[in-house]
Amino acid sequence: MVITLLCICGANAQSGKKSKCVPVIFDTDMGPDYDDVGAITLLHYFADKGEAKILATMASTRYPRVAAVLSVLNTYFKKPDIPIGTPRDDASDQPDFQKWSDTLVVKYPHKIRSNTDAMDAVKLYRKILAKQPDRSVTIITVGFFSNIASLLQSPADEYSPLSGQALVEKKVLKMVSMAGQFPLGREFNVYERAAASKYVFDHFTRPVIFSGNEIGSKIKSGLLLTRNENIINSPVKDVFSISIPQAKEDADGRMSWDETAVLVGITGAAPYFKLQPGKISVNADGSNSWDTTAGNQYYLTFARPINEIQTLINNLIMHQPGKRD
Repeated sequence: MVITLLCICGANAQSGKKSKCVPVIFDTDMGPDYDDVGAITLLHYFADKGEAKILATMASTRYPRVAAVLSVLNTYFKKPDIPIGTPRDDASDQPDFQKWSDTLVVKYPHKIRSNTDAMDAVKLYRKILAKQPDRSVTIITVGFFSNIASLLQSPADEYSPLSGQALVEKKVLKMVSMAGQFPLGREFNVYERAAASKYVFDHFTRPVIFSGNEIGSKIKSGLLLTRNENIINSPVKDVFSISIPQAKEDADGRMSWDETAVLVGITGAAPYFKLQPGKISVNADGSNSWDTTAGNQYYLTFARPINEIQTLINNLIMHQPGKRD
């Protein structure tokens, strides 16, 4: 059953055949850290290979440049028309502390100039989900859960007569999230918006796979990209080149939390990871624990040597626009 959840798209669930393409909504904070940039690069890599279809890129933050940054990256990877959503309700306004986003919006072309040019994230979720086949969409989250909480609580609208809870239940195959620390701990994406996180994991009924803090913290990426002289005029390379020198802990590359969520969201856990079943419990302070007795949720543990996964991710984030590598 677990293999089925990971490796097939909803339309093919009865046959058990591997899907050719995973429809994805990508939800990112794209700012407080820069592994989000590596993650969206992996997503475009899989899209260029025909293994993913990017339905939308959602921001879970609302600092002034976030929609423009997403537009820069989608445009760079030759997909400028991917819909972009930004939050309209209470959301984090944390920018990139390494100050790379201003470089991107000045240096690279992009159609969406401000957050108000983008659609309301919850409305965009509802619009897209309503049009998809049942049990087909994979949501990949690498940021805060405020959008998902608001989606679950949304009422019927012009896009669907269903409540958000019912719409997710009908249209979503699974959610893969960089979130939490397992089997227990306290992790940024969860505690920064603790109430929203708790609401989501108390009410999200579809399968969830967590790539916890303990996974990505062991995988370093980006340094080889910054040294690759064949890659020029790349916003991805620029972000890692600007950011890596600013922290001693990044001397060997940035920790690859978000990239692992995209990898698993598209290709499944095997062969690099194993799944531990159960259900997350989120406390009021954003810390989490794990109940092994019930639930349709899973967290990742390593199944292959870390350096093997690290090599893979380092290669994938050097992906260039339009290439199948």
